[in-house]
Amino acid sequence: MTTTSRVAIDVGGTFTDVVELLPATGEIRFDKVPTTPAQPTRGVLNAFGTIQAPLAGVTMFTHGTTLGLNALLTRTGARTAVVGTAGFRDVYLLGRTDRRTNYDITYRPPPALLERYDTFEVPERSLFDGSVHRPLDVDAARAVAATIAERGYDSVAVAFLHSYANPAHELRMREILAEVAPGVAVTLSHELSREYREYERTSTAVLDAYVKPIVRRYLERLESELRDNGFTGRFLMTRSGGGAMTASAAREQPVSLILSGPAGGVIGATAFGALIGEPNLITIDMGGTSLDASLVIDGEPVLHQGAEFEQLPINTPSLYIHTIGAGGGSIAWLDGAGALQVGPQSAGADPGPASYSRGGTEPTFTDAALAVGYLGAATPLGGRLTLDDALADAALKPLAARLGLTPLALARGIVRISTAKITGAVRAITVEVGRDPKDFALLSFGGGGGLVAVDVARELSIPTVIVPPGQGAFSAFGMLLADVQHDFARTSVTPLAELDAARLASGYDAMLDEARRTLSAEGFAPDEQLLTRSVDVRYAGQEHTVTVPVPDEAQDVVGAVERAFTELHERQYGHTMTDPIEATTLRLRATGVVAKPSLPRLKHRESGAPAPDGIRAVYVSEEQPQVPYALYTRETLLAGDELAGPAVIAEHTATTVVHAGDRLRVGDHGEMVIAVATEGEATAR
Repeated sequence: MTTTSRVAIDVGGTFTDVVELLPATGEIRFDKVPTTPAQPTRGVLNAFGTIQAPLAGVTMFTHGTTLGLNALLTRTGARTAVVGTAGFRDVYLLGRTDRRTNYDITYRPPPALLERYDTFEVPERSLFDGSVHRPLDVDAARAVAATIAERGYDSVAVAFLHSYANPAHELRMREILAEVAPGVAVTLSHELSREYREYERTSTAVLDAYVKPIVRRYLERLESELRDNGFTGRFLMTRSGGGAMTASAAREQPVSLILSGPAGGVIGATAFGALIGEPNLITIDMGGTSLDASLVIDGEPVLHQGAEFEQLPINTPSLYIHTIGAGGGSIAWLDGAGALQVGPQSAGADPGPASYSRGGTEPTFTDAALAVGYLGAATPLGGRLTLDDALADAALKPLAARLGLTPLALARGIVRISTAKITGAVRAITVEVGRDPKDFALLSFGGGGGLVAVDVARELSIPTVIVPPGQGAFSAFGMLLADVQHDFARTSVTPLAELDAARLASGYDAMLDEARRTLSAEGFAPDEQLLTRSVDVRYAGQEHTVTVPVPDEAQDVVGAVERAFTELHERQYGHTMTDPIEATTLRLRATGVVAKPSLPRLKHRESGAPAPDGIRAVYVSEEQPQVPYALYTRETLLAGDELAGPAVIAEHTATTVVHAGDRLRVGDHGEMVIAVATEGEATAR
């Protein structure tokens, strides 16, 4: 019988993670291979080389990549032009005033994606209600298209005023560009966002156009190589807003992939939290280059209707994820005042940390974790990569000498600084927005998460740390759980009192029809389609809104929406008002539901307790340079097993550190649940 499987592959800055589910047995396999930045598809194909099933037996492949994000970070995207309404040529470059930077004398804006030379205008004008004030000047449009072709642009973003209400002029401009400049990739703003706020809509279109040629080439090449090797299954990409989209849809709207890298982990955390009865989670995902922190509240990930990349708005739904440069490859260095810093610079996949033996010479978090004893040269990462103690020590010595420290003291300092930065990231999404970390459990994953999770939790008085099975590739596991999603929106500023059920129905009808057609075309039967309505609501005169659900069946729809708005406004802003309430945007999320894997349950130990494999000496301080930590292999632990710190639990894709006073219990699905001791209880630190 042919072996079939479902596969998820998450390409990170240092490692490419792969998860394979064998539906016939319920077995889930985790693995890692090095990322190949110079040839992105090679790393993906190498990851496929670790699975049991042949490519012809893979029924569904879900993929996450940072390709678009990296192009933006490094400013290596396509040469992009912008076409706007005459008189509004500078909408994109002017942007909006940002008072967050007014009092920072060191602030410098990030490099621009394009210059004024790259902006064009065409006489045309639609009004907010969709009526045409000035028809599109076809001759002027052709002249602009000819200039774009002559200058050799790779991509163009078209963003006309009020095209969210009437997209006819943008559609005609695309026809003209196809005739006059056929080799140029085109993005129309209304196809990404049918909402008002022309700057945000234009920014979204520019970001999409900037990465579109790169993402298209990558996906087309990957699809071709997969087909050549026998793959005929469904190919999905994770989205910034959670869920997934088909690869064909991703080629047309790659802006939805820009912040998708960490989304898989949040999707997985939400599903895993529901499985083990933990609806409120703080998640930290520590990879090789960065750390991503997020929240799950009442069983749902926190979702924003708009995201931002380096102060450039992306007007599409996005999971709330706070990212900092604190990963396993983060480089230790001295600032101008001679103080020790860690990151955001990273050794990445090539050459990687010094201990990887690939030519790296600068000290990194991984080198420090190896030196203090958290990691061990006897336990290869991913079963393949053996760390080199001597190279880690050689990388630490020059910096330690400059600071007058021993290499071990420096290594301990690097670990503590990284932990402090991660604690700050968690504080930013909890304490700084009025949430108490003690009300959450900390779900830690990624290759480095287990090394710092207990320390972060202790610092913030979080009582419990949960380490899921396959933590090093957990983001890829989350991708296996991702449903296909599409988001639709229509701006319609209306007093809430006038928005009765009949008017709501007429506003949603066109979106519902489009959603059903889209999901049906992607192969989802009617019983696999889930359509969820919501609406953005605000007090009249406010700028920002609150998104509330619209009940499918309610006699008093307006009353239900108003009650939900009042409750959410009180929760988010701490007050309510008696001002009139208005709706601004109708929203529809269309979900194509995919079959979910069920996690196998671990066996319980019939008698006795887990035995350590040995001892790992951990440097805690100059006074405690050789503290014995019991060493366990996670794959040998069974459900119900308990152990006390200090201990190190090594596994195929990651390592978890438990300190004195902490207690660990293994759950039914293999999760390690750690009861975190308070500072007073943790005697050996």
